[in-house]
Amino acid sequence: MKIQVYLSGQIIFSNYSEAFNLCNKSYFGEVVHGKIQYSFTEALYLVEKNKIEVLSASGKIIPKKELMKKLQSLDKRILIKYAAFRDLRDKGYTVKTALKFGADFRVYDKGQKPGKQHSKWIAFVDYETNKTTWNEFSARN
Repeated sequence: MKIQVYLSGQIIFSNYSEAFNLCNKSYFGEVVHGKIQYSFTEALYLVEKNKIEVLSASGKIIPKKELMKKLQSLDKRILIKYAAFRDLRDKGYTVKTALKFGADFRVYDKGQKPGKQHSKWIAFVDYETNKTTWNEFSARN
């Protein structure tokens, strides 16, 4: 059975017990105001893996294509960020947003729990064709 989550504005969340179980077991989402809140990349990944279904405020299921379109309107870089997120999660890493660090993701080594251990890496996602100057590279380090 898929966990039902809701998209409200720019927030994707669930208050179902299965969402809390998944958060505790696999570190998807985080508890915010008594609900599990998902990043856009986490939600897309869980939809792709048939773990969740995203519903609109009116309770209608949002198909994956429509969800992607909606998230693209909210985050122009979602496609490239999702590709990196999916690759890292598929390899067993736990991946969380890193906005307060000025990066795209915090990446935790396999088996590490966010909040209990520090992330090993932060990730900046970009297209292979984009050029980075040495000053930009240095600033990110």
